[in-house]
Amino acid sequence: MTIDKVLQVIWAISALGLVILVLLHSPKGDGIGGIGGQAQLFTSAKSAETALNRVTWALAIIFMGLTIVLSAGWVG
Repeated sequence: MTIDKVLQVIWAISALGLVILVLLHSPKGDGIGGIGGQAQLFTSAKSAETALNRVTWALAIIFMGLTIVLSAGWVG
């Protein structure tokens, strides 16, 4: 495999991972669940949310960086 193909595979995996991680984030608003107080029942640990945020940001940076590199044709 060439370096271009390796970067494309990493780019695709980061895109898929980014979609999955964004869907895993808890919504900021409680919506209808906040009316009955049920939203407090399912809150996750703050450390898990922080770790999820860090991994999401890392994948976003990798995805955007590889998007620029691959679209500019800097690797051959």
